[in-house]
Amino acid sequence: MTTKFKIKSGDTVQVIAGDHKGTEGKVVKILKDKNKAIIEGVNMVKKHTKPSAQSPQGGIVEKEAPIHISNLSLLNKKGETTRIGYRMEGDKKVRFSKKSNEVI
Repeated sequence: MTTKFKIKSGDTVQVIAGDHKGTEGKVVKILKDKNKAIIEGVNMVKKHTKPSAQSPQGGIVEKEAPIHISNLSLLNKKGETTRIGYRMEGDKKVRFSKKSNEVI
């Protein structure tokens, strides 16, 4: 069963729960199988890497760890958190902000 997420790559979101509550960032990638998203600059973790062909030095790399979709809320153009709905405009299905009723 595939789930349909209302948040897509490229959206600006705010973390609404957890250690990073109140932090904003852009969605880099959605991990559909795990119901998680990777947000740019949020939930940074240090990963220890062995020397390899890509990084002959090895060492410690900082990268973003995934955050569960339920802990994220989309930001509208005014920078407010909002819920998302879908509606038909002509032949096109569009996402809209339930707070301001404008198309996203």
